[in-house]
Order: sequence, then structure tokens, then C-alpha cells
Amino acid sequence: MTKNLHSRVSGVGAVTGYGWGRERLWEGLASGKPAAGLHAGFGSTPDEAGWIVTVPDGGEPTDGATRFARAMRWAAREAIEDALAHGWTPGRRVGLVHATVMNDTAMHPMFSCTPGAFSPRQYVAVTPSTPITLLMREYGFHGPAISVSAMCTSGSAAVITAKTWLDAGMVDDVVVVATDLSATPEIVNMFMRLGVAITDDEPLSACRPFQEGSRGFTFGEAAVGYVMTNRRDVDGYADVLGGAMAHDGFHPTSIDPELTHVLGCVDEALENSGVSGGDIAFLNAHGPGTAQCDAAEGVIATTRVPDAGVFSVKPLAGHCQAAAGAVELAASLLGFTHGEVPATPQVSRAAIGNLLDGLTSAEPGLTLKTSLGMGGYTSALVVSPV
Repeated sequence: MTKNLHSRVSGVGAVTGYGWGRERLWEGLASGKPAAGLHAGFGSTPDEAGWIVTVPDGGEPTDGATRFARAMRWAAREAIEDALAHGWTPGRRVGLVHATVMNDTAMHPMFSCTPGAFSPRQYVAVTPSTPITLLMREYGFHGPAISVSAMCTSGSAAVITAKTWLDAGMVDDVVVVATDLSATPEIVNMFMRLGVAITDDEPLSACRPFQEGSRGFTFGEAAVGYVMTNRRDVDGYADVLGGAMAHDGFHPTSIDPELTHVLGCVDEALENSGVSGGDIAFLNAHGPGTAQCDAAEGVIATTRVPDAGVFSVKPLAGHCQAAAGAVELAASLLGFTHGEVPATPQVSRAAIGNLLDGLTSAEPGLTLKTSLGMGGYTSALVVSPV
């Protein structure tokens, strides 16, 4: 990736378990209280309730028939309006990168029913291309538009892809959206059976990233939007200095214990950003509270960014799968404007040094955002506050 120090994030939009809007997200994170609630059908049996984070009903009915479509367009629209308020004007070539794994096509009942039960119009309404097309048409954007899927690193991968487009001069601006509203009983149950999703306990008890007693993560949902631009006269939240992506190619669910490619990805992201590990003030970790991820990012914290304050917002916002990296990056960007880091409150003994405990007042500084995905996906990016 060619280095460009001015890939600016000028707008942010968010739909999360805290509600519709980025201010709802910030207020929720700053409160230190998880967005999760008890929901019927998500326990160990279909008759039991379980703790999960879901996006509440809302949005504009004209944006689509499903929560997925409405949340995707809401987050993108809020980010665009936010960027316009920061002085951004769309260039001639505005592209779109949409990060998703489990979209409407993957979950809609028409794809498991008798052929002919749904109309072609209903089919088109839930294809992955439709929300993108309607958003592009709404704003008259005609740059490249793609969907990216890299498991739990999808949100970060989308930001890195957008920066690559900007660096290459393919676009003037990029709208980035990450959407995952896949908290169905069937999907959550699969993650429970894999031993990583915990629904039988409250998030702050079950999910303790980098702390003793952590069992795993609380499943979550979110849609997050950004506007990124190569213009230098636009205000905003942060500049994406650089990033990198890699893949273990080791096992469908496990991280290579050698961490060769995980650490290599972080090294490449730092080099690409033109900074050293000692320059990093904060490590915004993937931090799902699983043994594998805590161990891997613990090595990153101690060997690559030893002076950085470490935090994760997984116990608060939930593990939002394809949107995880995006909602976690939003936590840092909103924190820059408030002069605070919305770290999760610590509830047991820390397993690493420099673990931040709850909402922490701090001068904004360079932040390394790491993401790890099932199957060996890794991404890392560095952001600098404006």
C-alpha cells in the first residue's frame, strides 16, 4: 500500500445495540454498561433466554423491508451527513465498500423454502446488491462499489480497502459501511457450541478481555458507516495512516500458535504507517475474551506496543462479527473528540500490563486497531486523531 497520511475519516454513523445513532453508541460506551439484554430463545435450549446484543427496531421503512437494509443505509446516511457538516463535499468519484458476512441472502427464509413461494421482487429486495444500489442512487455516487467479507476482520478490511483506493487515486472519497445483524438463535447457538459465545451470564462477567476468568464473548449486532476522503481541507475525526491484512492459512477455527502472520501483519501495518510501536498510545484490541485471542493480542501488546494503553469494547457493544472492527474503531474515533477512551470496566485481575479500566481521560494519541477473524484472518490499522 502506498503511504498517504491524509486518508481522513470525516464522518461516522452507527446503529448498535445502544440504539440508532453515533451519539447513542458513545453514551452507551461511556456509561460502562453493556448493551446486552436477556432475549428468549438464546439460552442453551430453545425455551431459555440468553444474553445477546441486538439492534432494536428502527430506521426508515423506505430503506428496506429488513433490519439489515435499514441499518446499513441509516449508518451510511448518518456518516454522510456528518461528513457534510465537517465541510466535506463529494468528489466526482465516490466509491463504496460494504463489509458483511451474514447478509439478508444468507438468512432470509425464502432460501430454505419451497421454490416459487416468494416473488422475484421479494428476492431482489434482499439480495446483497440492493442496499448498495439504492444508497448509490440516493446520493448520485458512481465510483466503484464492492462488498468485502473477511469474517470478524471485515470492518477493518473495508477501511484498509478504502484507503488503498484513495492512495491509488481510483476515487476521491469512499463511503465505508460494515453491517452484521445475524443474531438469530441458530447462528448464536453454533458459536455457543464452538465454545466462544456465552449467553448464560451477563457480559461483564462472561467476557473479560485480558482478565482472569474470561469465558468468551457476548454475541452482538451493529451497522457502522464512515466517510473517508483524500481532501486535506476537511475536518473530521482521524487520519488512517496505514494498515495491513494477512491470513494464517492454519486451521478453520484456531490461530497458529506461532503467531508468525499475526505479528507480521502488525509489523507491516506499523511500517506502512510510518510509525514505530513506541509511538502507539493505545491498542484498540479485537479483545473477544477468548483464550486464543487474548493470548495472541497479549503478545502484540507486550512485544509490539509495550507502552500503549490496552482496551476492548467487546463486553459493552458485543461481538458484532463483520461489523466488529468498525464499531470498535468508532469507539476510538468518538473518544478522540471527547478526550476519553471508552474502555470496559475491569472486573478481575488483569493478565497484561497497561490494561485500561473503564472510561479513561486521555490526550488523543496514535491508536493501533487489531482484528482477528475465525479461520486465520488478521488485520491491523493505525489512526491518528485530527
